[in-house]
Amino acid sequence: MEPITTAIVAVSMGGLLYTAYRLNKRRNLRLLREARRKKYAPDLPPLINIQTSRTVISADSSNSVDKPPVRRTRQIEELTEKEYGEWQDRDEQRDANIMQLRLILEDIISELPEIEEENAVDLSEEERIMNLDARAEWIVENEDNFDEHATFVETEMVGSGIIVEQAPPENDDLDQRLQREGGKTGAVQVSLAWDDYNDLDLHLFCPSGERIYFNNKKSDCGGELDVDMNVKPVSDNAVENVVWPKNPPKGTYKVGVHFYKYHKKRRTKKTTKYRLRVSIFGKIQEYSGMIKYGTAIQMVTGFTIGSEEDLSKKYTGFE
Repeated sequence: MEPITTAIVAVSMGGLLYTAYRLNKRRNLRLLREARRKKYAPDLPPLINIQTSRTVISADSSNSVDKPPVRRTRQIEELTEKEYGEWQDRDEQRDANIMQLRLILEDIISELPEIEEENAVDLSEEERIMNLDARAEWIVENEDNFDEHATFVETEMVGSGIIVEQAPPENDDLDQRLQREGGKTGAVQVSLAWDDYNDLDLHLFCPSGERIYFNNKKSDCGGELDVDMNVKPVSDNAVENVVWPKNPPKGTYKVGVHFYKYHKKRRTKKTTKYRLRVSIFGKIQEYSGMIKYGTAIQMVTGFTIGSEEDLSKKYTGFE
């Protein structure tokens, strides 16, 4: 065979092998993503796009004054098999940590009268205050351990939430829930919704080092938890909301979800499905997931506002 012919054949074979490699890689990526989506968010529709992008607002399209660049964290469905195995190991360590710190709540307000499910919405103001007082007493006794656990969770760099490709999804009622509870909107808004009587809690780790949650509803950096539900089981279409109405600080934010209290009500189980919406300067991304009672705070997702130059500076408010 002539040298030129041999070279042409070699190049052609190389091209075919490379194409086959790329197709096989895409197929494996789809299978990995579909398997994790089925495990953590089985109610989501079939996967549409194999490739994902972590860019929320690109540096090219951003306006440093009104809309700085924004990137989100990697999510578990985007990990390689090796990386996913390492994440699972860390997740087991977080669950062991919450057990070691004795932060699993078993009927911390069991001394209070149970409310029949059909009368749950009629919780009196006195009963509501009693439950809030019980939770406040628990956090006083366990605040140091709870903070230690939250600090451990905050080190995670990969989000557990499964990406909802069509956000907001069809027939989503999250806006109606927020309107019903008087939830605010703003430049940065993180909203959590679930469909049973359990008490899930939203935890927002801020660039300033603060954590917004039920025991610290307003941060010095301008964030606020303005909707906090189901300390007592009053709703099976609950919502919580953290918002920066304006001037969100530059830096990294992480979003945690904690299964605080299992309410023993008919049809309420110890595993709760949830959905989380993150709105940043009008760009919306939703995530789906599930959490079991007795497990660690989940780091569902995170995002970073600002350029590399911004992040090299000490925390400052968004200007």
